[in-house]
Formats: sequence, C-alpha cells, structure tokens
Amino acid sequence: MNLNSPLIRKFISLGYITPEDVSNKGLSSTSVIELITSSSDFTTKTFAAKCSELFKVPLFDLASFDPQHIPSELVNESLIRKHHILPMSKRNRTLFLATADPTDFDAFENFEFNTGLQTEVVVVDFAELEKKIDQLLDNSSGLNLSDEEFKEFSDVEIDTSEGTKDNDVADEKEDAPIIVYINKILMDAIRKGASDLHFEPYEFTYRIRFRIDGILHEVAAPPQALATRISARVKVMARLDIAEKRKPQDGRIKLKITKKKSIDFRVSTLPTLWGEKIVMRILDSSSAMLGIDVLGYEVEQKELYLNALAQPQGMILVTGPTGSGKTVSLYTGLNILNKPERNISTAEDPVEINLVGINQVQINARADMTFANALRAFLRQDPDVVMVGEIRDLETAEISIKAAQTGHLVLSTLHTNSAPETLTRLLNMGVPAYNVASSVTLIIAQRLARRLCNNCKQPEELPEQELIRQGFSEQQSKELTLFKANGCELCTEGYKGRVGIYEVMQITPEIAQIIMRGGNSLEIAQKSKEQGFNNLRLSGLRKAAKGITSLAEINRVTSF
Repeated sequence: MNLNSPLIRKFISLGYITPEDVSNKGLSSTSVIELITSSSDFTTKTFAAKCSELFKVPLFDLASFDPQHIPSELVNESLIRKHHILPMSKRNRTLFLATADPTDFDAFENFEFNTGLQTEVVVVDFAELEKKIDQLLDNSSGLNLSDEEFKEFSDVEIDTSEGTKDNDVADEKEDAPIIVYINKILMDAIRKGASDLHFEPYEFTYRIRFRIDGILHEVAAPPQALATRISARVKVMARLDIAEKRKPQDGRIKLKITKKKSIDFRVSTLPTLWGEKIVMRILDSSSAMLGIDVLGYEVEQKELYLNALAQPQGMILVTGPTGSGKTVSLYTGLNILNKPERNISTAEDPVEINLVGINQVQINARADMTFANALRAFLRQDPDVVMVGEIRDLETAEISIKAAQTGHLVLSTLHTNSAPETLTRLLNMGVPAYNVASSVTLIIAQRLARRLCNNCKQPEELPEQELIRQGFSEQQSKELTLFKANGCELCTEGYKGRVGIYEVMQITPEIAQIIMRGGNSLEIAQKSKEQGFNNLRLSGLRKAAKGITSLAEINRVTSF
C-alpha cells in the first residue's frame, strides 16, 4: 500500500494507525477506514465528519438518497466497485460523487476520463455508502431479496433437456443475484395464479407486472440499471440470442417446480425505446385438465357442447378476444375426445400445452408450415378429429369446412365478439353460405369474468329500475340479491379466480335457413334468442344473480 496516500498519511500523523499496520496488512484506503472505525472511538459517521473537517470537503447524509434515481448512463459497475464511489447526479458538465475517501484523486480522474465530465466530491458515511452501492448493484438488497429468499430460490431448476449454450454456466456463476431474483419473480407469479408477466424498461424506471384474473398489477420495480441484465438472464433461460436486441424473439422456458411437476413459460421479447420488453405467458397444463364441470357452463350449455363433441363430423367454433379462455375450452373438448380409438391432430400457433395422445403441430410460416398446409397434411393422415388453432383466411376456412363435411370433427377459433357474428364473418371471408350452414354445428362465444371472493364479498343494493335497465326481469329485480367486491388478505381487490361466461348457439334448421338466404347477424341473434340460447349478457347476469361475480364485473367484460 502506498504510504503517500493523503488519507493514510493524515491518520498516521494523528496516531490512529501506524506505518506497520499499513505495511504488514497491505491495507487499501477502504480497509484503512474499516481498521480505524473498528479499533478507535470513531464510527463510520464520525469518521466521515472528521474527513470533511480535515480535507475541507462537504459532508453529505446518504440516508435519504435513493440510488434508483441515478441516471443509468452514470452507472458503471466496474468503476463503482473498484473505487467504492457512488455517482449521484449530473448538473451541466459536473458529476457529483459520493466517497468515504476524499483524497482518492486517481479514482476521481478515472471517473472524469470515463464520463467526460468534471467531478465534485462529497464525503459520506462509509457504511451508508456500501449499503447504497449494494442497493444499486449487488441486487441482494437492490432486488429486495432476503437471505432466506436467496437460499430458497437459488434451488429452482430450469429444464435443460433441449440443451444450453456453452456460456450459460459462466453466466450463472457471475450473475447469481439476478438469477435468484428472476426465479423468485417466476415462482411468485405461479403462486399468485398469474397468467402473464410483463418486464418493462423505461427511461428512469423499470416495472414488473403480473396479469392476475385478467387485470395487470405492478408487483416490483427493480433499479432501471438492471434492465439489460434482467433481459439477458431471461433470454438465456429461454435459449434466445442474447446479442440480438433489434428484433423480436420467441422462446420457451420449462421451470421445474418439483421432481414431478414443471411449468412452461412462453417468452416473447420486443425492442422498445429504452430496452427490451419481455412478456411471459404461463402455460400450466393442469388448466387444460380442469374438466368441463368447473369452467362455468350452464347445464343446458354443457349439454349442447357435449352433444356436438359426440358427433362424428361437423365444426365447433370457439370465439372471443385474446385472453377469453378459448384455448382452455378447446383443450377441454380435446381431452373428452382423447380416446385410444381416435386419431386427433392439432395445428397451433404456438403449441401452448402438450397433451399426451394428441398429435400437435407447431405452425412455422418460414418453413411454409401454415394452418392450411398442416390441414392438408392432416387429411392424408387418416384423422378422426382435427383442431385448427385459428381460422385466419379463406384458404384455411375452406379446407376446415371441407374436412367437416367429409366425416371429420373439426374444432377451431375465430376472433369475433358473439356467436352470430362468427357466421357472418365466415360469409364475409368468402365461404359460400351453403357450406357454412351445412358444416358448422355449434358456436361458443365466451369471456372470462373474475369470481368474487367468498370470504369478503358484500351484498349490493340497487334500485329496482336500475336492475331492470341492466337486463334483469321485473320479477327478478324484486327478489334479487347481488354482491360486490370488497377486498381482503385472501384475494386481489375482492376477486379470486375467474369463471367463464358463455353464449352457446347450436346451428338449428331455422338458423341455417337464415344463413342460406344471406341474413345478417342481428337476424341470427334474434332467432337464437327465440330458440332459448342465452347471449353473453344474459349468461353473465345469471352468474351475478348466483353471487358468483359482481354486476360491475359483468358490465366490464360484456361492455355494457
């Protein structure tokens, strides 16, 4: 150690340490501070005050300073770790540095060289400085991980059966806190029943949100300086190209929860103005094994679905916006049909849940594996049941209808708002009316509504006229008891879980006649109502009347 360091010389002259202490122990200026504060009457706080007095440098209290507000361009981890100096802020061409050693001029010059700025120094409490540096960089405190959490989530395993890159092991050794933090976030999402995770970088902040019961909630805000390391870690887990930050990428992660249970995550990256946004969809195969009885179908709706599944041929269409539960409805039907005597093939984009006994094909436009081409291949494979992830164009629609007319049961989805609109959408695509009328057997339009928490829901009193305006009958409005969300420690904003709301419309001869003569969706909807098929609004009001969900939630999902 250089005995000419002004800090060391000064404290030797004051008798707090001896030249032998420095020579024998090879002390750095940092360890000199630790030695002085541990073997004298100095605390780290009084040592900082003494340095301020001796070297005429302003004293600053770091206790109330939040390092997360430090501009990201000032964060150079190697410099901060090497010199134990915290860049605090920038004003014009001046960089303000917090240090416990106001005589470390080589370090100040190093910061000036790397930033191109002049420096001004304030002296701070050494212990507080180390704490703030850890908060910014070390992640064990900056990422809000306790020692117990670090130990718990360091054991989470990623399934590497598909192979990993050679540098993955090195990455994990160097970035352990980030690895543990991401594992914790994934496990928290699973425990809270989230369907999606959003990792979002902004100019000065970073946000992590979970979609729980269809609604996004902010759950964490790690330092923005960690944005690159977080995205890099997730991309390593999903076996994506870490160097490619200009193009969207898609991948998958298999997280081992126990020896027998794994959860799949579908990963999508998107370059944004301030870094890569990452969205992860949780693909829990147990959701596809729920069984039709717990999905929320009314008794008569369930019978219509089961009867359609029992037919040897025809087309069943499930419709609704993204996130309305169409995939679970389709997989539930496929599970019912999944018997050794049936050959079932699916074309999906992407394959979300792996099902044993079903031949699943991943759509790949680059390899010319489109829905239409997959369907053509299926029809040469002696199929009994075919599932098409989505009918997007006329070619796919025509092949699907042809399959339904030639002895195959076809299941698929469309993005429409109601069952009657699905029929007119097929007609607008260019499918002849007689093909639609003769092939489509059942249409299910659906939404997902949040279930009220049974622990805290409260009765809601509404005027009779308001209930009638909402769609309840006069008789219902006189004796109806509705419930509203309240909120407790067992739920999220008064809701816990979701339930399906369905419009199940069978294509009867009367509806087929309207299709054949070119009728519009309003005529089909009117005939469907006359024949006793409840629309989404009426099905939702039934759920509210039973106390399963609130009227406010039904209004939200049915856009009333």
